[in-house]
Amino acid sequence: MARKHAKDIERLRELIEEATVDCYNEEEQEQGLLTMIEDNLVCPFSAKVLGETVEVTELRQPPSGPGLKAVCQYKGKEHLIDITSLEWPKQKPKGFEWLEAYLAWREHGF
Repeated sequence: MARKHAKDIERLRELIEEATVDCYNEEEQEQGLLTMIEDNLVCPFSAKVLGETVEVTELRQPPSGPGLKAVCQYKGKEHLIDITSLEWPKQKPKGFEWLEAYLAWREHGF
């Protein structure tokens, strides 16, 4: 994740708090954040994987364990890519701040 200013970090903390306010453990916190992503992030949008432009059509949780995968269309085929492997466009999709909050929570635990 790109280096953030104190104001940006505080906003991410606010989003994380909003999504996890009633959560009792890490699993519930992750589910709260994933629910906010599902409710707010608008798909499809473009991103890059290894320098190639793909269309992210949806996000999915893996069948077991933590994490989030992007369902990407590339040359007529569907690929599941971990969201941390995506290069984000300058023009972020609507609701992207929730994905940033989730990534900050995963990386820093706040």
